[in-house]
Amino acid sequence: MTTEWDALPDTIKTYMTTLSTPEDGRAAATFTAEAVVTDEGRDYTGRDEISTWLKASVGEYTYTSEFTGATTTGTTIDVEQHLEGNFPGGVVDLHFRFTLDGALISQLVIEP
Repeated sequence: MTTEWDALPDTIKTYMTTLSTPEDGRAAATFTAEAVVTDEGRDYTGRDEISTWLKASVGEYTYTSEFTGATTTGTTIDVEQHLEGNFPGGVVDLHFRFTLDGALISQLVIEP
């Protein structure tokens, strides 16, 4: 089922809009205590590792992102983002595949 931005769960909207300011803890707080994030083939488990990953990744590149769509299947929500910036290749379309446990994110896989 196609999902518009306004229809996404608040937890996902909070995560997506606070990525650029991970030091305030709002992005990390959207995850369950045992959550797993997979990014670039590496897993980050638990809020502490996820928070460290978020803080390290924010300063690595400068980019803009645009929501291009989302689909929902059960408890999995696939958010598509278009990024442009100073990272290798300069342009990428990414899928942020969220699995929810109640109102919090229990798993996130980021991949093209």
